[in-house]
Amino acid sequence: MGIAVDTLERTVGGIFLQAGLLPAQAAAMARTIVAAERDACKSHGVYRIAGCLRTVKAGKADPAAVPALSDDGTAILRVDAKGGFSCAAFELGAPALAERAKALGVAALVINDCTHFSALWPEVEALTDMGVAALAMCPSYASVAPTGGTAALLGTNPIAFGWPRPGGHPYVFDFATSVAARGEVELHARAGKAIPDGWAIGPDGGPTTDPEQALDGAMLPFGGHKGSAISTMIELLAGAMIGDLTSPEARAELGGMSMLPRHGELVLAFSPDRFAAGRPGDPFARAEALFDAILGQGARLPSQRRHAARTKALADGIALNDEEQSELARLGRLGLAAV
Repeated sequence: MGIAVDTLERTVGGIFLQAGLLPAQAAAMARTIVAAERDACKSHGVYRIAGCLRTVKAGKADPAAVPALSDDGTAILRVDAKGGFSCAAFELGAPALAERAKALGVAALVINDCTHFSALWPEVEALTDMGVAALAMCPSYASVAPTGGTAALLGTNPIAFGWPRPGGHPYVFDFATSVAARGEVELHARAGKAIPDGWAIGPDGGPTTDPEQALDGAMLPFGGHKGSAISTMIELLAGAMIGDLTSPEARAELGGMSMLPRHGELVLAFSPDRFAAGRPGDPFARAEALFDAILGQGARLPSQRRHAARTKALADGIALNDEEQSELARLGRLGLAAV
C-alpha cells in the first residue's frame, strides 16, 4: 500500500509550516502538491517542494502573506496575493468567481503579485466542481524562444480549460505552450537522460538534446508559430492586461531562474446554462454527445490517464520511491536549512 492522500497532505503541510508559512498557505500548497502526486504528475509533485522553500529562503516569496479579495460588483474579481504563493490566493477567489459567473454568465478572477509553481488543472477542476466551465492562464519567466528566435523571451505559459461533466470527471486539459514543461527538462537533467529532438535550443541558438544545454538555452514553443502566438497571447492577457509582470520582466526581477517566478494569473469562468439560455438543447447533454463521439473513434479524452491514476491512488495510496521519501524526511527534518 502507498501513502494515503490525507497523510501525505499532513506531511507536506508540516514541511511548509516549519518553513514559516501560515496555516492557510501551507494547507493550500500541500493540497496542490499532493494532488499532483495523486494524479501521477510527478513534475509538479514532491519534486517542487525544495524550489518553494528555496524561494522563501531567498526572500522572493512571503510565507506570511495573507491574500486579499476585492470585489467591486463587476465581472472582474481581484485577489492580491501580496507576494505569497498562488495556491491560497486562488482558493480565496474561486468560490466568488464561480458565483459571479453563474450570476452574469461570465466572470474573471485576476490574481496579482503571486509566486507561481503549480499546474493549472487543479484550479479549473475546482471550478468545474462548482458547476462552471473555466479557463486559466499565466506567464512564467523567460525560458522559451519565439518561433524563429534564438534566445529565451517567452515563458512556458501554461493554459488550462475545464468543462463540468455531471456524474463524472470533468473534461480538462492543461499544457504548457512550450513543447514540454520546464520541469520535464529538469527531471531529464536530474536523471541524466537526453531530451527529445525539437524540445530546445542551446545557448548558441542551435538545437540540442542535452537537458543541461537546454536549461542554459531556451525551450521551443509547441506547434511552431501557432504555439508561439498562443504564448504571446498569454503574455498579453495574463501579464500586460492585468497590470502584472510578463515573462521577461519576471526573469529580470529575479535575476535568473533558480527560484520560482512572481507574476499574475488570469482565470475566466463561464456558466453554460446562462450562455445557452433560450436555445434548444441542454449544453451538458450536447457536450456528452461530443465526448462520446470522440471516444467512439478510439481516441481518449485529455486527463483520462490522470483520472485513472487518481482512482488507483485513492484506493491504494500514493506510491513514492525511496528517493522521494528520503527527500520528504530531509525537508521535514531540516526545513529551510535543507535548501
